[in-house]
Amino acid sequence: MEVKQDSSLLKRKFRPTEFIAEFFIKLISFFSFIVIILIFVFVFREASPILTYTPTLQEIPEEELLQETYGEESLENLNIGPRKTLEEHQVELESEPKSIWQNIFGLRWEPISAQPKYGVIPLILGSLKVTLIALLFATPIGILSALYTSQFAPKWLREILKPSIEILAGFPSVVIGFFALIVMASFFQEIFGYTYRLNAFVGGLAMSLAVIPIIYTVTEDSLAAIPKSYIEASLALGAERWQTALFVVLPAATPGIFAAILLGFGRAFGETMIVLMATGNAALATLSIFDPVRTMAATIGAEMAEVVFGEFHYNILFFLGAILFIFTFTLNAIAEFVVRNKLMKRFSGGK
Repeated sequence: MEVKQDSSLLKRKFRPTEFIAEFFIKLISFFSFIVIILIFVFVFREASPILTYTPTLQEIPEEELLQETYGEESLENLNIGPRKTLEEHQVELESEPKSIWQNIFGLRWEPISAQPKYGVIPLILGSLKVTLIALLFATPIGILSALYTSQFAPKWLREILKPSIEILAGFPSVVIGFFALIVMASFFQEIFGYTYRLNAFVGGLAMSLAVIPIIYTVTEDSLAAIPKSYIEASLALGAERWQTALFVVLPAATPGIFAAILLGFGRAFGETMIVLMATGNAALATLSIFDPVRTMAATIGAEMAEVVFGEFHYNILFFLGAILFIFTFTLNAIAEFVVRNKLMKRFSGGK
């Protein structure tokens, strides 16, 4: 009884240092949460004016229409044909979509023109193309590198490989983009012979250099956390070393590997400088990986400093930021509450 009383007294004992540490941890966590919420509120508030925007057909003077042509002589030299008349221009303007949502979900991104077009579909498609290409290369390289480091590499080599790969994560994205612009673009164009030097393929390969360290680090930590008893039991049953690594250790670390892929996806989907320098930065709605693309993040980074505060172009850029947030949040929520929980139950013995 005395021992129980003494232990209860120790539990009730007030420790000022522990209390202060807990208080500051809670304060910092709460402050971080509030800042994130305020950022999201600000983004959605700046994007909200597009909900009440009413587009109007602009009447363009004949002088401006004529200034947008190249001139009869240059058109003939380019074999483009005769210059459009004022009536043809007006017919073309009247055929433009009247609804703002038809404009936003169109296939043309031309914010600086007589009749601005804010089609976000090419930007979304470009973001997905570059991200998927990056994951296609980065995922197997990162996972297999982590598997080799944790299961096969000797200790002295592991101490060299792990820091060397993780250092790559600290490279500035502008350096990777510059390397892709100068070296990778010309190298792969000579190999494959495609038309456009800068395209989604080059941007995806460059992006994979930034994603590999993230996937590698998280995967290696997950593999290192697997109990040694799993490995010993597999070897005791007669399995080879490579069989144990592929069919025992790797499946057991699936939740951590899945989290690594998600982190890599978020890193690639929100990257700005690499895609701005290595993809050609052209908003084309095509499925070919060898065509130039433009991503949502690159569009925000390239145009935000040049727009007029409060204009529709300004609001549509915030709308792109809101799409980025919603897409990433939804993906992470599905992964965390559906896929990840099922995987954890599966490998913990639950149904």
